[in-house]
Amino acid sequence: MQYLLMIYGDEAAMGAATAEQGKAMGEAYARFTQDIVKSGHLKGGDKLKQSSTATTIRRGDGKSLVTDGPFAETREQLSGYYIVEAHDLDEALAIAQNIPFSSGAVEVRPIDSLSRMY
Repeated sequence: MQYLLMIYGDEAAMGAATAEQGKAMGEAYARFTQDIVKSGHLKGGDKLKQSSTATTIRRGDGKSLVTDGPFAETREQLSGYYIVEAHDLDEALAIAQNIPFSSGAVEVRPIDSLSRMY
């Protein structure tokens, strides 16, 4: 089964990091990514541009509204994701535990590939 590991963090705090801290975090993510490539778990993933680049479509009452910015105002923004292959939720959680984020959260969600219409 595939799982989506969504990484949430505080963009302001990430932007305030020193060059040395940013380099260390980048190296930690590179090591983590290499590890899950070698283990065969990685199926995809990317770092996302800042939430200020997002555009959101909201629907209600039969109308669509397109707005700049992320879906919701929060202290944490979605900053990246991995798609991994795991036998079960426990294995997906074990993989997610190794993501080198220093604050924020990682949401682990199963991908419903059985519902694909293509």
